[in-house]
Formats: sequence, C-alpha cells, structure tokens
Amino acid sequence: MPTLRTARLILGPFEPNDAVEVQRLAGAREIADTTVSIPHPYELDHAVAWIEQQRKESVRGRSVTFAIRLSDRTLVGSVGLRDIDPEHCQAELGFWIGREWWGKGYAREAAAAVVRFGFEILGLNRIYAHHMVRNPAAGRVLESTGMQREGLLRQRVRKWGRYEDVVLYAVLRDEGD
Repeated sequence: MPTLRTARLILGPFEPNDAVEVQRLAGAREIADTTVSIPHPYELDHAVAWIEQQRKESVRGRSVTFAIRLSDRTLVGSVGLRDIDPEHCQAELGFWIGREWWGKGYAREAAAAVVRFGFEILGLNRIYAHHMVRNPAAGRVLESTGMQREGLLRQRVRKWGRYEDVVLYAVLRDEGD
C-alpha cells in the first residue's frame, strides 16, 4: 500500500488501531445519511470489519483505500478506488470526510491525489463516481478532479427506506489535469 502526500495531507493505509476514530467519524449521522454503504448507528465492530475488508480487497487488487490524515497524523476521512477492473481499466472513486473537517478542501485535495494515482500508477483509463442528488457538495469535489457529469440515475439507491436519485460523474485519463 503506497503512501501519497499532498500539500496538507498524508494518504496511507488504515491501521487496526484507527477503528475507534473511524467509528467516531463515520458514525456521524450526517456521514451515513449521504453514503450508500455506511450504516447508522455505526458500531466499533463495523469499523474493525471495514478496515480488515479494505486490507483484503487491496491484497486482491480490487480496491485501494487510503486513510486521509493531516500532517500531524490526525485522521479526517477516507478516499479510495474500488471495483478496480483491470480488463476495462476503470474504477470507482469514493470518499468521506469527518463532519468537523468539512469545508476545508480536504476531500478535493485527497480525491485529486487518488485520481492521479489511478491514472499514473494503476494505469486506469476511466475513473467514475456518483453522489446522491441531495449532496451537491460531493459533486463539487468530483468536478474539482476534472470529472464531468454523465447522467442522472433515477432512484438508483435506497437509503433508510427512501429511493434516492444519483448523479454519475467520470473522468478519462486524457482529460485529467
């Protein structure tokens, strides 16, 4: 698992001892509300299992998930590529940032670094992502990486008993910064 550095962030592997902080950050209702796979409440067992699952998926070459840390090693979120498809040279970008760290540009900085990593190191041709329509801030993060809106997936996901429309974005290698 590589370590990526940006102007303000260190992106590296999650460690088992990150579970308590992952639970605290990802356990906020605001995080679970606009993500498909984070339940609420988010228990410590969820965080422990998630960290282990990320490690296994990385070993299999199916995903690469980075802990987003400040230079002082404070954990602020997660960013990564999943469903890495070597045949079609594509993967899905996903991220979340702890509520107290919103609005500081960390998601944009981390996502841009991972998109570059996907193109330059993994040799991907296409990186895509999606967000719920009611989370336009995520769309702004995606656009900041060079992604373009490709379409609207009506009632694509069901979150807490409610169907949600999802916006699909993508960027191609030759469109990157």
